[in-house]
Amino acid sequence: MRIAVLKEQAAGETRVAASPETVKKFIALGATMAVEEGAGASASIADSAYREAGAEVVPAAQAVAGADIVLGVQAPDVMALAGAKPGAWVAAVFDPFVKRERVDAYAAAGFEALAMEFMPRITRAQSMDVLSSQSNLAGYKAVLAAANQYGRAFPMMMTAAGTVSAAKCFVMGVGVAGLQAIATARRLGAQVSATDVRSATKEQILSLGAKPIFVESVAGIEGEGSGGYATEMSEEYQKAQAELVSSHIAKQDIVITTALIPGRAAPRLISDAQIATMKPGSVIFDLAVAQGGNVEGSVPDRIVEKHGVFIMGYSNTPAHLAADTSALYARNLFNFLSAFWDKEAGKPVLDEEIGDAVRLTRGGQLVSERLKG
Repeated sequence: MRIAVLKEQAAGETRVAASPETVKKFIALGATMAVEEGAGASASIADSAYREAGAEVVPAAQAVAGADIVLGVQAPDVMALAGAKPGAWVAAVFDPFVKRERVDAYAAAGFEALAMEFMPRITRAQSMDVLSSQSNLAGYKAVLAAANQYGRAFPMMMTAAGTVSAAKCFVMGVGVAGLQAIATARRLGAQVSATDVRSATKEQILSLGAKPIFVESVAGIEGEGSGGYATEMSEEYQKAQAELVSSHIAKQDIVITTALIPGRAAPRLISDAQIATMKPGSVIFDLAVAQGGNVEGSVPDRIVEKHGVFIMGYSNTPAHLAADTSALYARNLFNFLSAFWDKEAGKPVLDEEIGDAVRLTRGGQLVSERLKG
């Protein structure tokens, strides 16, 4: 069983799909590990660290030659897999709704594409969930980046010269990223409030010491979709939510937006008119900017000033914490493959529940029901 780890080729991608820790663990299972030269450099992992862990560190063509499994952060182009065994597995993030041509190319080439972002949100798959591990650190980074852009202090400070008021931070969307954003803003000393379309998140917000901001006038709308994701709301709820947010957002110094719906463009949460009500110098960090943005006028990797408010967001927020996000992502991959490792076969054998959920292509065919629908 030969497992290859390639250097990421996507623009701005600094992460790597294996760490020296996971290399050792895969070798302990009986696998041979081949890592492309320089694969971990941007995540502060030297080639020597992989060699010490027992991996071959070789040029890309040699790494992938004869590979049974290829590990990636963002799925490599099919051309980069030349030399891999027929039917080789590729475990990575595919973004299949947007990059459908790549999925079709994998099918045509006979590779088995395993989309890590399709990992089901069930108890036994929690340690394999790349979206959660990466979103956690993304929520943390969003607050730090906003705090750096904000021209004032976060915590209340009492000095002989007077008192500095605490910043007011509003988090929109209380998933994994939102919860970490709340916790981080609280640690920095801000007054934190948060909202979500899922009423069940109220308790989570309160448990972190933040104030929940929820629509109370529209009953019977929970916003809970399958797998713990939010769903789109009715027009009635959206209108009530917009009115509530408009009155609240005008008083905020920092706003973090985190709302995403799998397979769809990011929902619009903040309009230009709402931005105009905010105080000059306020900051909005749009964590969904790469998927179309929650904020009107947000642009990936640029700070846009509108009405005196700074709007920002990264196209790849986890890549700004490459060492830690790589370590977590690598563990997700190891937890995934090792959970199904068949000692007699010397390779992983996926079950139906998780295997069918993440598998996009097999035997030259598109097999994912989510993409067929």
